[in-house]
Amino acid sequence: MKLHYRKPLFFALFIAAALAIGACSTVPSATTVNTDAAGSALKGYDAVAYFTINNAVKGDPRYEYVWNGAKWYFSSEENMMKFRERPEEFAPQFGGYCSYAVSEGYTADGDPEAWKVVDGKLYLNYSQKVKEKWEQNQAERIEKGRKSWDSFKMKKPEHKG
Repeated sequence: MKLHYRKPLFFALFIAAALAIGACSTVPSATTVNTDAAGSALKGYDAVAYFTINNAVKGDPRYEYVWNGAKWYFSSEENMMKFRERPEEFAPQFGGYCSYAVSEGYTADGDPEAWKVVDGKLYLNYSQKVKEKWEQNQAERIEKGRKSWDSFKMKKPEHKG
């Protein structure tokens, strides 16, 4: 007697194994958010305030929202609701990592006090000094950063601080 169910069973096991391997991958994606030890994005700063009052403002733990694997804090319920409606509009580019570092092909922590909004997008840098260097050829750095960020989907970047 021939067993005809072996091929479909083998195929099903092969697909299951491939999916399991993909799920266990440690390569970061472009949606990865830089968080501190407590799991907070932007070191607890309010992502919306950069746009609404043009300032870096600490968030309040009463206004916490979890998005993209990180805790986001806001200075008001109104700002939290704005973020909840359109998080991609307010979240920093390159996951909140230093924009200069990303443009150089690695990651470093972004400082919420070393920031700039360019064309409606928030960018952080490691420090004010690094921000000044980034601004010297900002458009080129942003373009290089986008390319690096896309490449991080395939290869985990080195983190330098």
